[in-house]
Amino acid sequence: MTKEELKNRTKTFALNIFKFLMSIEKNKAVDVISFQLFKSSSSVAANYRAVCRGKSTADFLNKLKVVDEEADESLFWLEFIQGLEIECDKSELEKLIKEANELVSIFSAGIKTIKEKNNIKN
Repeated sequence: MTKEELKNRTKTFALNIFKFLMSIEKNKAVDVISFQLFKSSSSVAANYRAVCRGKSTADFLNKLKVVDEEADESLFWLEFIQGLEIECDKSELEKLIKEANELVSIFSAGIKTIKEKNNIKN
């Protein structure tokens, strides 16, 4: 997958999260969860764009770690919604959980590869 394809994929992920959040039940508690999920998912897309502009291996790696953390946080909030059984489109929730898992896997593998290629221990 090219950088451009992954940029588009992360942006689509954030857009799909936003659309999903617009459709779920509304109350004070759900609004807090929705806001956290919106922030983390949009951060995946925005920060991946920054990764693509990394100025050095260390800069690229540090930015990629942020993206990985935000993708994992998005996955947490999606699983949280699922666990609380918040009223929503369950099939869409499952698709978003699957995509979040795939993004975490992609970014984690990228981090591991960069560390191995550059003999970085931590």
